[in-house]
Amino acid sequence: MEKHKVNKYEIINVMSLKTTNSPKSIKSAAVALRNGYLVAFPTETVYGLGSDATNGSAVARVYAVKGRPSEHPVIVHISSLSRVELWATEIPNYALKLAKSFWPGPMTLVLRRQSLAKNFITGGQNNVALRVPSHPIAIELLLEFEKLGGLGVAAPSANRFGKVSPTTALAVEIELGKYLSDSDQILDGGPSQIGVESTIIDCTQVTPLILRPGGITVEMIEKVLDIKLDNGSTPSKGIKVPGMLASHYSPIAKVFLSGTPSPGDGYIAMAGIPTPEGIIRLASPKDNDDYAHLLYESLRSADRQGLKKVFVVQPDNQGVGTAINDRLIKAANN
Repeated sequence: MEKHKVNKYEIINVMSLKTTNSPKSIKSAAVALRNGYLVAFPTETVYGLGSDATNGSAVARVYAVKGRPSEHPVIVHISSLSRVELWATEIPNYALKLAKSFWPGPMTLVLRRQSLAKNFITGGQNNVALRVPSHPIAIELLLEFEKLGGLGVAAPSANRFGKVSPTTALAVEIELGKYLSDSDQILDGGPSQIGVESTIIDCTQVTPLILRPGGITVEMIEKVLDIKLDNGSTPSKGIKVPGMLASHYSPIAKVFLSGTPSPGDGYIAMAGIPTPEGIIRLASPKDNDDYAHLLYESLRSADRQGLKKVFVVQPDNQGVGTAINDRLIKAANN
């Protein structure tokens, strides 16, 4: 792998793929999207694999590259709240309040779809999932795409279906490089800041329902809306969104949330917890935010080292800890 500097931007040339974050390359990536190619790009949560959300053939390639079942919906990324009505209708006031409070940011809203949101985006449902990311490269890409007439970018995480989401451009290349074409691109924005996927909120009911925990926490939502969420509720009408399978976010290594590790096993725990003798320490986060940031790269590190087992001491459920534990439980179900 060759690395070199161009101005202040680092370009990583892997095979024939162009992996960069320069302004010129962002414009080139927008053109690639408009021409039906795929672009992996950074968000504050994880890296996404983007396609023109109105191009059925391009979206089908995303599904093929990921090995993703066609009935699983994808999230449409847009540049601002002003573009929501292109994709959604019957938008409740509480959804608008959430959007004004947390967009751009790590929150996805599930809303009733407009005709623009076709079945190849929604998994055949009458709902569409929308997000405005906060990563500057993601926003610039979306704005450049809109200048070319683009209306939204469909972007699930840039990994094979059910596997660990990538939080770096290099992780994307390792995971998907052999499935991408010479005309596809990877934008390098450095490590993802948050490290776990967005909070998904069902806004098709009278009150909001968290379908997948993430960086926007229950406490944050309750404070903004001045209500108490019923997190014991179940989604209405069998609603489907990313990340709801019992087994997901899984490395090759087997993940254990209890038990005693043996020499040669991997170990993830808070910094204050000592490493058992002979155990390979994969991460020592200092708090829950740091835990989320380090989690996926730690699991990928276990696979790179050929570890068979990873033992994890779970964090508490404060803040993003709920999202971390959601991912760990699903990873351990593999």
